[in-house]
Amino acid sequence: MKKKINAYNNILELIGKTPLIKINKVTASFDGEYYAKVEAFNPGHSAKDRIAIHIIEEAEEKGILTEGSTIIETTSGNTGFSIAMASIVKGYKCILAVSSKSSPDKIDMLRSMGARVYVCPAHVSADDPRSYYEVAKRLHQETKGSIYINQYFNELNKEAHYNSTGPEIWEQTNGNITHLIVCSGTGGTISGTSKYLKEQNPNIRVIGVDAYGSVLKKYHETRKFDANEIYPYRIEGLGKNLIPGATDFDAIDEFVKVTDEESAHSAREISSKEGIFVGYTSGAAMQAVKQLYADGEFTKDSKVVIIFPDHGSRYMSKIYSDEWMEAQGFLNTTKPEIKPEIQLVK
Repeated sequence: MKKKINAYNNILELIGKTPLIKINKVTASFDGEYYAKVEAFNPGHSAKDRIAIHIIEEAEEKGILTEGSTIIETTSGNTGFSIAMASIVKGYKCILAVSSKSSPDKIDMLRSMGARVYVCPAHVSADDPRSYYEVAKRLHQETKGSIYINQYFNELNKEAHYNSTGPEIWEQTNGNITHLIVCSGTGGTISGTSKYLKEQNPNIRVIGVDAYGSVLKKYHETRKFDANEIYPYRIEGLGKNLIPGATDFDAIDEFVKVTDEESAHSAREISSKEGIFVGYTSGAAMQAVKQLYADGEFTKDSKVVIIFPDHGSRYMSKIYSDEWMEAQGFLNTTKPEIKPEIQLVK
């Protein structure tokens, strides 16, 4: 009798169960232990695979998504890629409204995955008809048989991480986690993961990472939206110019703000020192850890888990490009450049 072939039915079955990897060199001088939950091991190379499959399958169960349906979403790139990937496997059409801040690499990837992409100006208010929020809503209204994922205000965003990311981290740390550090954009990852972990141990400190130019940190502290906080910044998928309904601010203990420049260098440092090729927001999360350590947040008994949301390949034309870094003024610093020179052999 022939043995059965050991294979997955499709790529979507690989979503979740991402590894926890110890950070060694970047935190070598720090007290405590530091671990990265590396979401680039998802088949779509980001944590957004988790919400895409969860929301789509819930819609299928409810009969909202049927053969020939179109899925529409607002995205900085990663959620869009995950939805496009799932749409290919499941046979749906995919339309994405993308922020112009998204890297050209991300936009090219979305088009390569068969999505119709609308690139919208990043630095307009959320209610501007040109914003990617409003464009997605309009496309949904104009497209018969479509559903709008609306990750920023979809409770299933949090539920996906409550059901998967939280339990995975608890099991992988054998319940020894003391701190969780997560970049907050839609807020689904930090909110859902925090809810699960705090149900197991309410003493776990959950710290969100925000960007300068975003309203989240101040809203968390005051519960007031302050438009004066908003100004352009470069990090993708981090921070917001509105208050996402998918963020449970009560599940977050504190927010830390990080700069574009330091986050870019921290991402490069992780890649060059740990061999983990990470994206911009992973650098932001690592930068937050450095700042928290300097402020005395961690001790020798700390067991810190940092979520690294996506893969560095999506930022080749940005933080991994010396030309882009120099154009932003990020290489004109005292920080040593970590990228080796290219030697041309003639």
